[in-house]
Amino acid sequence: MYKAHFGLRELPFGLTPDTSYFFACAAYQGALNTVLIAARSGEGFIKITGEVGTGKTLLCRKLMASLGEDFYTAYIPNPYLEPRTLMLALADELEVEYERDIDQHNLLRAINLRLLNLARIGKRVLLCLDEAQALPLESLEALRLLTNLETEKRKLLQIVMFGQPELDQKLSLNAIRQLAQRITFDYRLSPLTREDMTYYLTHRLHIAGYTGGGLFTPYALSWLHKASGGIPRLVNILAHKSLMAAYGEGRQQVGAGQIKVAVEDTASVKSSRRPWWPW
Repeated sequence: MYKAHFGLRELPFGLTPDTSYFFACAAYQGALNTVLIAARSGEGFIKITGEVGTGKTLLCRKLMASLGEDFYTAYIPNPYLEPRTLMLALADELEVEYERDIDQHNLLRAINLRLLNLARIGKRVLLCLDEAQALPLESLEALRLLTNLETEKRKLLQIVMFGQPELDQKLSLNAIRQLAQRITFDYRLSPLTREDMTYYLTHRLHIAGYTGGGLFTPYALSWLHKASGGIPRLVNILAHKSLMAAYGEGRQQVGAGQIKVAVEDTASVKSSRRPWWPW
């Protein structure tokens, strides 16, 4: 691979969410601050939305890593679950002991007891739901009922939903309007600007061990931003492939030609090519 060629300790543009690579530009740091403030103020529902590839899962993991010891976090990465299965998943995350054939009433009772016990020792419980747009309506209603559990001073369970814009469409339905009214903090992740993308690339390269000068030419940066639309996942894919192309050609810098090679090799970008390409 190209690590030794460019003086890197590791590959800088992997797709696995790694909190050490979290890029604190204004938009992403603002989203993180919003969730942290909301969580510490005891709000019941918090919602973060963004297009595919804008870094919601990474933000979710960064959030869980940023909370103090007074928080107990539960994480459900795939909430496409009917209500009972969702409750069982939550019980597992909370380390609730229950019988295999437990009925719904006793399951909710066991979860409530566990939440009360955590509250007594000063723990706030935060449930993070990734890909929340996949939640069935019945499961969303079950979550709303769970947030009814509270002491005299605060909620026993707070819920942060990370989802694609389809989540907003689902929450606009009249059938779950009560839940939508309980969302007190809402943040929409936007794609990276051209300037932020440049800093984003520099940041990831630095974390990966790069110590040289500008690895991408100004033209390469312009075409990379236009091709990716500022979506971090696409930026990572195209940057990785363009570095491979530069390495294959023996170059020490990525130019517009290597971005072209990367685009031609990426179906999701190639299929939406626009006439602004110079070739």
